[in-house]
Amino acid sequence: MRIVLMGPPGAGKGTQAKRVAEMFNMVHLSSGDILRAERGSGSELGRRLKTYMDAGELVPDATVVEIMAKAVAALPADKGLLLDGFPRTVAQGQALDAQLKQLNCPLQAVLVIDVEDAPLIKRITGRRSCPDCGRIYHTEYLRPAVENRCDACKASLTQRADDTEKVVRDRLATYRRQTQPVIAYYKDSGQRVIEIDGSAEPDEVTARVKQALQG
Repeated sequence: MRIVLMGPPGAGKGTQAKRVAEMFNMVHLSSGDILRAERGSGSELGRRLKTYMDAGELVPDATVVEIMAKAVAALPADKGLLLDGFPRTVAQGQALDAQLKQLNCPLQAVLVIDVEDAPLIKRITGRRSCPDCGRIYHTEYLRPAVENRCDACKASLTQRADDTEKVVRDRLATYRRQTQPVIAYYKDSGQRVIEIDGSAEPDEVTARVKQALQG
């Protein structure tokens, strides 16, 4: 099975990606991980990628697709594929389809795990972490025994700089602006698009995803 996984920040995409990959014997390819690995590989592609990133420029769609297609081509023949965080634009989606067609391994579905903005903002802005041991908490869903203190090492909890409401709203707006056209592209091209409500508990979301993909 070869699928693309899409979803806004905070929708639980990372949790579901790991579970789906294990259930269906798939390799989970995260675009961020692949790009970082290619950049550090010393390859011609990696050097090209580093040039763009070091200059603070957007990496051209053609370069991103080339790197992702290289990773897809290297997959074991007996494994499925779960692409996470890619494609991000319609141009990337079109180029990816062309590359996968050449490899004779076209996508079989696009899985979208979605949650409305208000609960997502609550999820993300309430996150707190321990700077010493890394343990994660939430001001509403996973509170420490003593307010703002880590249960394990008693350090004061902190909030990530990109977990503030303004930053989260900006990230969500960017996601919606970029992603809606990509989803529309796949629907218009006849691709199977599976949309799952990610506002439920993680186990329930996993059950819904499993049922949809088995169907």
